[in-house]
Amino acid sequence: MKELTFWFDPISPYAYLAFEQLPRALEGIGHVVHYRPVLFAALLRHHGQLGPAEIPGKRAWTYRQVLWQAQAAGLPMQMPAAHPFNPLPLLRLAHACGPNRQVAETLLRHVWAAGGDPLESQRLAALQAQLAPARDPAGDDAKAALRAATEAAIARGLFGVPTVEVDGRLFWGADALPMLRAFLQGDPWFDTHWDAAAATPVGVERPRA
Repeated sequence: MKELTFWFDPISPYAYLAFEQLPRALEGIGHVVHYRPVLFAALLRHHGQLGPAEIPGKRAWTYRQVLWQAQAAGLPMQMPAAHPFNPLPLLRLAHACGPNRQVAETLLRHVWAAGGDPLESQRLAALQAQLAPARDPAGDDAKAALRAATEAAIARGLFGVPTVEVDGRLFWGADALPMLRAFLQGDPWFDTHWDAAAATPVGVERPRA
């Protein structure tokens, strides 16, 4: 039985795509998945990076690509009213509930399957009523849980979402699911290439602004 951790932020359309396709990637493999909502912006800040939606050309490509990938996979997908948005209310709600598959599904579909403004007050109230959190999403406990999860993600080396962690290895992005499946099935490639690839020497470094 493999234990996997699915790190995600509902701000990411790729997190939605990966979540919906993860069951197929794990089909026939004994597993349990733990769902960990984290603040993607904090990962970017830690690594000194911009998000895809903060780079104009990449922003347009990202939205085109995810919509195409969704229709190719037969998944419903609608862009939210505006993107990026502040995901903190959704992330804190997830931790107030105690994140699990049902919570992750509800949040990701709220943003990426339903369309509209994910932070509109009536929609947020309905979402909270549906999930019935055990703790106050605006309370200190939920905020602390989100901070702790994000700090844990950074400590593990995460730089983006979605990331699936298993046996200390990080598989980043929805397009990493076939690679994840190969690892779980015991593909010998990982014995010889995983560490060797990461040991490639740095040839040149650009100065940072």
